[in-house]
Amino acid sequence: MTAVGDELPALTQRITRADLVRYAGASLDFNPIHWNERTALEVGLPDVIAHGMLTMAYAGKLVTNWLADPSALREYSVRFTRPVPVPDDDQGVELELSGKVGEVRDDGTARIDITARFAGKTVLGKAVAVVRLAS
Repeated sequence: MTAVGDELPALTQRITRADLVRYAGASLDFNPIHWNERTALEVGLPDVIAHGMLTMAYAGKLVTNWLADPSALREYSVRFTRPVPVPDDDQGVELELSGKVGEVRDDGTARIDITARFAGKTVLGKAVAVVRLAS
C-alpha cells in the first residue's frame, strides 16, 4: 500500500550534447542555446543548456518507471527554475531525480513531489505528478 512519505526509486540520468541534438530533432526545438556555445554565452548562459522539456521528461520518467501502468499518470507539472548546462565532452552531466509520495487522496490518487537536481542544485520547482494508484 502506498503511504505518504514513501520514496520512489531514485533515477540518475546522464545528458550529453548528443542527447540535445537528438531531442532537438525529435521536438523540432532548434533554438541555438541548446547546441551553439557562442550563442548561449552571448545571451548570458554559462554554456549550452539542456532543453527544459527534456529535463521535465526525465523527471516524468522517474514517476512512470515507478508506476505499474504508465497510463496511471493523470497530471504532471513543473516550473523551470535553473538551467542545466551541458559541456562539450563525452561525459555530459548527471541529472539526479527523486520523488516522494506527498499525499494519498480518497479518490484513489496520490500526489508525487519530484526533485530534480544538477550539481546539487534544484533545477525544477513545484514538480508534481498526480497518479492513479493500483487497486
